[in-house]
Amino acid sequence: MTHDFPMLTVMDHPLIDSNLSTMRAVQTPPEIFRARLRYIARILAVEAFNNLPTEAYQLETPLCEMTGHKLAGKAPALISILRAGNGLLDGMLDICSSARVGFVGLARNEETLQPDQYYFKVPPHIDQRKVVVVDPMLATGGSAIRAIE
Repeated sequence: MTHDFPMLTVMDHPLIDSNLSTMRAVQTPPEIFRARLRYIARILAVEAFNNLPTEAYQLETPLCEMTGHKLAGKAPALISILRAGNGLLDGMLDICSSARVGFVGLARNEETLQPDQYYFKVPPHIDQRKVVVVDPMLATGGSAIRAIE
């Protein structure tokens, strides 16, 4: 089966590469691993939320009134593929605290070798939100494809 995901972005960034190397090192303690993962999640979030629509509004500053901008429409959604995706959630929420969070639980069926869904809870009106599926564990892509479907 062929899948076409035109909105897929592959991140090639020196700060991600450097932090991933630290995370992969056998001597890296868990607290440093988690801190580096959170840092990477922030970088990913900046890219993932780069094209959110905004709308203008008037606000008062200490000096004068001005036109500001705020996110338009429904808040974006971060959908974590349990459990590995949870490691990226906090860093992404650091960047977009208004995002709604959902979870998809998938487990590999040992007979079919395909992901089976055991849990599904996403924010309402998911079809009206920008959705970012969060999962750092990409091997064949089967779980990510299943979660997106």
